[in-house]
Amino acid sequence: MRKIAFLFLIFSLVSCKQEPKNIKLSGPVFGTAYNIQYHSQDNADYQMQFDSLFNVVNESMSTYIPSSKISRINKGEDIMVDEHFKRVFNKAKLIYRTTEGAFDPTIGAVVNAWDFGPEGKITNIDSTAIDSLMKWVGLNRMGLKDGKIIKNKGSFLDLNAIAKGYGVDVIAEFLEAKNINDYLVDIGGEIRVKGINVEKNTSWTVGIDDPNFDGEQTYSKVVHLNDESMATSGTYRKFKVDENGNRYAHIINTKTGYPSKTNILSVSVIAKDCMTADGYATAFQAMGIEKMSAFLESHPELKVYIIFENESKALETMSFNGFPE
Repeated sequence: MRKIAFLFLIFSLVSCKQEPKNIKLSGPVFGTAYNIQYHSQDNADYQMQFDSLFNVVNESMSTYIPSSKISRINKGEDIMVDEHFKRVFNKAKLIYRTTEGAFDPTIGAVVNAWDFGPEGKITNIDSTAIDSLMKWVGLNRMGLKDGKIIKNKGSFLDLNAIAKGYGVDVIAEFLEAKNINDYLVDIGGEIRVKGINVEKNTSWTVGIDDPNFDGEQTYSKVVHLNDESMATSGTYRKFKVDENGNRYAHIINTKTGYPSKTNILSVSVIAKDCMTADGYATAFQAMGIEKMSAFLESHPELKVYIIFENESKALETMSFNGFPE
């Protein structure tokens, strides 16, 4: 009788143990939304840890928070930066150099001056004001020394074009530190994956938005990602038009200070980490097809897919360096 009772107890304990499952968490962050899926052996819910990490990144690099480190630096305060800030600044500097300034996080003040508002019309902006702001543009004017950012008084630093991708990497690195090998981290369309989607027993599949000017969200391109990241930069949701109907992107030409007239509507970049993919997606929008094509010949580690308008205003696509079909 004791033996039967003992066996029943073991069976009860085994039966009560939960099976590993796919955890799905979501919420608002960085002015957009995050969606995170991961397969946890102990069914751990890391919602609080994620929110805490997001808060740390925001307090470091959000230009929308007056007390953040980047806001205080832009005000001229002499402060020490944290390790998150250092990692993003150093990566921004690297992409700035390799793209010969096409990616430049000091252009933010000029972007703000153009005021890409809801009317979507280009107004006459005083060229003197633009020239005045352009005097301070150039990441080469800034440096990191002894844990502090060294910059000119008038320079303005904005890392938003790369910090969202970094936020994805922070969550991914946290999950890997917890020995989680199957996950998808998505923040506003910037994505990093590892392993497989255990729930479906397939590789991770993600869609690339069609460039719909009416705001409708559809996908005609779906790709499989394997232990890599993807970021997409689009100009079709934020642009201005001149009196001739030409569209100008919200991406400002870092050499002239004026909006980029471009036929590129969307650039998707696959790289090992999301911060790298995010930064280059922005840079390629500014570079244009010709310069981007030449650049990618010497950077096979970056897989790229673009959607653009041809001379007849019809949509075309191009893939580079083995971007998945």
